Amino acid sequence: MFRTFTAIIDTMNKELLPILQNIEEALKKALPDQTNQLWRNQSFRQLESAVKPEYIKNLITPCRTLMDLGGKRWRPLLLVLCSNLARESGITNGLSIQQTLDLTPLVEFVHTASLIHDDIEDCADTRRGELAAHIKYGLDTALNAASWLYFQASACIDNLDAPQELKNRLYSLYAVELRRLHLGQAMDIYWHRTPELFPSIDEYKAMVHCKTGTLASLATQTGLTAGGATYEKALEGGTIAANLGEGFQILDDVQNLTTGNPGKKRGDDIVEGKKSLPVLLHIQNNPQDKDKIAHLFSRARQEGIDSPAVEECIELLESKGAITMAKDQGLDCIIKNSSALSNIFGTQNTSKSAALIIDLFKGMANA
Repeated sequence: MFRTFTAIIDTMNKELLPILQNIEEALKKALPDQTNQLWRNQSFRQLESAVKPEYIKNLITPCRTLMDLGGKRWRPLLLVLCSNLARESGITNGLSIQQTLDLTPLVEFVHTASLIHDDIEDCADTRRGELAAHIKYGLDTALNAASWLYFQASACIDNLDAPQELKNRLYSLYAVELRRLHLGQAMDIYWHRTPELFPSIDEYKAMVHCKTGTLASLATQTGLTAGGATYEKALEGGTIAANLGEGFQILDDVQNLTTGNPGKKRGDDIVEGKKSLPVLLHIQNNPQDKDKIAHLFSRARQEGIDSPAVEECIELLESKGAITMAKDQGLDCIIKNSSALSNIFGTQNTSKSAALIIDLFKGMANA
């Protein structure tokens, strides 16, 4: 089985592993292989007897299969750590640890749904070393299942035994971040459909704060809220976390052009026409290469991943140091913002969870 999380297991604090195990149990409970009557009622209310289990499986199987292939799980882990961080600051009116774990599908399900839609929109064939869901199950089934999972994610709020005011707050931040996620994707699609269009670096970062940063923000705001933090404090943490998401997107951009992302081929971002930070830095410093890169993007899209244009474009980016510059920016962004998030309550030197947040992101950055 292909598991991208194994790449960081050896570099992460071992105290995170039991939390991760509890998260996996919560995710499997929220999206089981075999449904039961309670789960069906919680998800759909009372269904007519004509609705057979195999019909529901058409929703669950594409999503569950992708989740079983792995993933870093850093977003639900961040959610739990932020909740613990709030408790360790002295706040006593938060949810229980189990209730917090039961909220982790909110971020991991949205993330999984977005990956299935991403692969459809990017015409990608593989994900996590296996066939993409729309190839394996058909475009119609995968598209519908992923759309359902966006909504199924919020079932964990419905089923939460908590004051309605708190549940409304969680719903609100979930809905806002989901809208931001789709805005970021709209920007990315608009750019990669037009090879000669290159956004500014500020536009790129704004897109990333929505597309990638929004789930880090959702995880952080949900965790801090579950831990009893104020709306203002949760919003502050969400802003910091969106910047962390930027850092990891930059490193993901770099990895795509160097070793290749896990389960993908090196340089497939070029085939898809992605305007990643290494590309934008190169053009900012070497504007005379803009037309050449646009041409290489067009060739790669027409000829596919084995096109010589892919390696030619990577060599051009490497020749002036744009890939290294992007990597340095990504690492700096992660170090600075993980420290800021861990110290959001001013307890960085006394809180166990503050240290674990720093260790989590250090391990991921070094993987």
